Amino acid sequence: MKELDEQAMSYLEARIPELAEGAVKQAYCNNLAAGRKVVEAVNGQLVESFPDGTSKVIKPLEAPIPVVPGQRRVRVKR
Repeated sequence: MKELDEQAMSYLEARIPELAEGAVKQAYCNNLAAGRKVVEAVNGQLVESFPDGTSKVIKPLEAPIPVVPGQRRVRVKR
């Protein structure tokens, strides 16, 4: 396998979010086309979408916690 130089590696790494978005959209469509439901977060709510085009709100979600890149967060055990 050919080694990548820094420029090629940076280019490929920059495309990761774009490729991930495409993969998520494809999985979403494939599941609905196969007759399965999909659960997703939409406008602060957990929503269940069905192949017939209907959707049902499961529950409201808590506000997201803003995190600065590089910041460490520790989950407190209850």
